[in-house]
Amino acid sequence: MPLPNIFDNNISTTLIQRIHQLTDATVPQWGKMNASQMLAHCCVAYDMALTDKYPKLGFLQRKLLTWFVKDGVVNEKPYPRNSRTAPEFIIKDTPDFIEQKAKLIAYLEQTQKLGASHFEGKESRSFGPMTSIEWSNLFYKHLDHHLTQFGV
Repeated sequence: MPLPNIFDNNISTTLIQRIHQLTDATVPQWGKMNASQMLAHCCVAYDMALTDKYPKLGFLQRKLLTWFVKDGVVNEKPYPRNSRTAPEFIIKDTPDFIEQKAKLIAYLEQTQKLGASHFEGKESRSFGPMTSIEWSNLFYKHLDHHLTQFGV
C-alpha cells in the first residue's frame, strides 16, 4: 500500500498538526531521544536534502548505501522500533524545543511549496538521484515513525 504523499497539502497539514501536539515534556513510547532531540533528528533529513550542511559522500560509500540501505529507507515498509541510524542523525545535546519545532515545520512547508517536481531526479547525498516518490517516502516514513514514537 503506498505511503501518503508528503507533497499533498492535506498530508503536510496533518503532519504539522501532529507536530503541534508535541511539547518539550512529551515522553517517547520507545527509544532514548527526548522531544527536542527527536525534532532535531527529523530535521537532519531535510538539512541533507535542502542545504549544503553535509558534504557529499565518496563514490564507494554511496554505492554501498544505495545497495544495502536505500530500499529500507524509501520503501513502504515501516521502520522497526529502535533501528540503527547514521551518525549524522544522532543528536547528543538537547537543542531548543521551540526552535527545532519551528525549523521542522518550516522544512515541511518548504517541501510542500517546492513540490514533487523539484524533487524528481534530485540527488540524495547518500543514495544518488531519487524519484519524487522515493523522496516522499523518505520524508513521510521517517517523520511518521518518530511522531508515532512520541504518541502523536
